Amino acid sequence: MRRSVLIGAVAALGLLGGGAWYLLDAKEPPPAAPVAVAAPTGVGALGRVEPASRVRRLNQPGGMAVTRLERLLVEEGQEVRAGQILAEFADAHLKDATVAQNEAALREQRAALERTRQAGRESEIAAQRARIASLGAQEEIARRDAARTDRLVPSGAGSEAVAERNRFATMRLSAERAQAEADLVTLSTPRPEDVALAESRVAAAEAALAKAVADAQLARVTAPLDGTILRIFARPGDQVGSDGLLEMADLSRLDVVADVFETDLPRLRLGALAEVTIPGERRRVRATLRDIGWQVRRTTQAGTDPVAAVDARTVEVRLSLSEEGAELLRRRTNMQVQVFITGDATPVASR
Repeated sequence: MRRSVLIGAVAALGLLGGGAWYLLDAKEPPPAAPVAVAAPTGVGALGRVEPASRVRRLNQPGGMAVTRLERLLVEEGQEVRAGQILAEFADAHLKDATVAQNEAALREQRAALERTRQAGRESEIAAQRARIASLGAQEEIARRDAARTDRLVPSGAGSEAVAERNRFATMRLSAERAQAEADLVTLSTPRPEDVALAESRVAAAEAALAKAVADAQLARVTAPLDGTILRIFARPGDQVGSDGLLEMADLSRLDVVADVFETDLPRLRLGALAEVTIPGERRRVRATLRDIGWQVRRTTQAGTDPVAAVDARTVEVRLSLSEEGAELLRRRTNMQVQVFITGDATPVASR
């Protein structure tokens, strides 16, 4: 009985050992192949809506001058043309009067210059020539009388005193004729120094008028471009503060300005297509990458997220919205949107 139990135990141990050896001798299964994960092909970023012309904040042209706003000629939402007057300040009328005064002074100086150049009127020159002719005739008569009396004196038929008076009369008329001829030259030809003086006075009057016109322009605010009035900060009777007078922009073309991390810059291509997600809208609008900034900026993000990018370095890019997107976002300047840039186009380095 004991022997049969011992034989059974040995047989069981043999089976266990053979099974263990079989398990050790079996081949291990091959490791599973790694699953390839596709790298992202686009760039995502947060952006904001901005007119392609930028938002222009207009202020008082006079700089530090403190002047009350007299008239406001536009309203929010109104479309204006470049050069259109948008507002006038209280000193506009005074400066306009100064312009009119300087215009009159300029006309006066130009008339004086023209008179100096002409030297004399035609009637004055004609009268002077007639006087010269008259003096010449009188001089000729006096000379003949003097010659006749000089011939009569030796024979005793003439008086020495009369002859002497005739000679002096001839000399006097000759001098008067010479003076009249000199006056004719003065009337006919102006002196260069007089012309130069008159020209300098005209130049001074022109400079004064230009200054007055520039001062008058500083009393008005004009539109620098065609666009729409977005916001007004001052009303008639107010003094323009640090916020300026108003803001305007050309809303016919809208951009999306996004800050892209510098590490994503090599994946950007000019002309690349992008999708813009608008808060509150189900549909997405298309945009095209138009410009990539030339400077890497430091963007400090303050928040409570421990894994958020702090002190990140980004590049500003501009994307042109499609007509559909521009029409949808025309009244949403500075709205935050999500941008996903994808597609192939011209590499950045080719710029």
